Amino acid sequence: MTEGNNVTESDNKDTTAGDVPAEEKNAEEEKKENGECKVDLVEKASPPAAAEVEFVHPEGGWGWVVMLASMWCNGSVFGIQNSFGILYVSLLNEFSSKDGVDMSSKTSFVGSLSMGMIFFCSPIVSIFTDIFGCRITAVGGAAVGLVGLLASSFVKSLDVMYFTYGIVFACGCSFAYQPSLVILGHYFKKRLGLVNGIVTAGSGVFTVTLPFILSKLLDEVGLQNTLRVLCILMFVLILAGFTYKPLLPAKPAMTQTGFRLSRLFNMNIWKSVGYRIWAFGIPAALYGYYVPYVHLMKHVQERFGPNVNKEILLLCIGITSCLGRFIFGSVADFVKGSNKVFLQVLSFFVIGVMSMMIPLCNIFGGLIAVCLLMGLFDGCFICIMAPIAFELVGAKDVSQAIGFLLGLMSIPMVAGPPIAGFLRDKLGSYDMAFYLAGIPPIIGGIVLCLIPWVEARNRRKQKKEGLSKEQDVSQKMIELEKAQEDAKNKRGDSVL
Repeated sequence: MTEGNNVTESDNKDTTAGDVPAEEKNAEEEKKENGECKVDLVEKASPPAAAEVEFVHPEGGWGWVVMLASMWCNGSVFGIQNSFGILYVSLLNEFSSKDGVDMSSKTSFVGSLSMGMIFFCSPIVSIFTDIFGCRITAVGGAAVGLVGLLASSFVKSLDVMYFTYGIVFACGCSFAYQPSLVILGHYFKKRLGLVNGIVTAGSGVFTVTLPFILSKLLDEVGLQNTLRVLCILMFVLILAGFTYKPLLPAKPAMTQTGFRLSRLFNMNIWKSVGYRIWAFGIPAALYGYYVPYVHLMKHVQERFGPNVNKEILLLCIGITSCLGRFIFGSVADFVKGSNKVFLQVLSFFVIGVMSMMIPLCNIFGGLIAVCLLMGLFDGCFICIMAPIAFELVGAKDVSQAIGFLLGLMSIPMVAGPPIAGFLRDKLGSYDMAFYLAGIPPIIGGIVLCLIPWVEARNRRKQKKEGLSKEQDVSQKMIELEKAQEDAKNKRGDSVL
């Protein structure tokens, strides 16, 4: 509209100057130009309207196949990571020194480094996803993960395990994992919360089954052959990546030339105050999040003896995590806007309190109850991450929004378990480690409570700005009509 206003205002100035024939000529040109301006305005206004309605999410179809493939990805990647507590005990036996000093911290660093690298690579993965697409990124990542896991099965030193399992395998998992979240936005919008719940429930299903399978394999064939069996999961993950067929329309060619740098490093996400709080609050809550997954098995062995069926705790976490992802994924579809954050706040409060309850459980049944609740709200936290990202930054920027968040999450994921292992080596028990692990989730939950208030304030501000702009436009239209009437009256006077 501003282009049309500028043209007519300049034409009006021309009609007021000069002699009578020039005014009549200008009047005819003005009519033509005004007509052309109207046509141009309609033509210029139509593409945005068409762009808004040209893509409709299928809400199913091939999307269900993509959902199952993404579910396998989440299950194989985080099922292995969540079951590291079983591998941790075997690694301690395999690589422990004679005096056993500091081995809890050093051995736990294998698992924490692996989990941390999955998130640390996420900003890079988001850039690769934007450039090469979900399919190529996911398939390539799964292949790298397969190589890393296979190489780990031949390792005879803990230091080399840091590289093969903690870096190569984890980086491959990161490149395979993030596209599995992004691709869902191509097929689903109304059901995105439910679909995310089903997809992320894959890790719960694998967390339920893998501990028993790993325990059996470790007893029968040993650590090295167990890692080789796990390579089968990564091979299937390569095949699953081929199903990620993109549907969203490609960006215009202009974004590939003049705005390539801004596309690679999207700074628009940081303009959202709500996203900045979210990107700070989530990592702050995760310093103790991964500690139970690494050290709970060893704690149970020390507290209740080596013969206790410790795998049942991971079973409880996995079952209720699946249940939580279905329940809270469905609930998230009915929670409007940024208020979805309150579900994460609730989950962090419960996870923090349950972590502090672990050392207080002197009965194995008490630990089962703690793990059931912890798994339920762990599923809540995981399944609504993508829907919250869509709400805070929009669908166009969600890939890098998730990527940067996961990258920031890597720091507490890496630091938490080794610190807990260090406290165990110095104090002789895991009690203080679990007490301290419950504090960060509560602090992070308090920080996240600010997001709905900030988002509501921004909406009110944008609404006021929109009203003021509408008033300015209406005022300009009135002035334009008056100018056109004055021009007509002057032309009539000149004819007389």
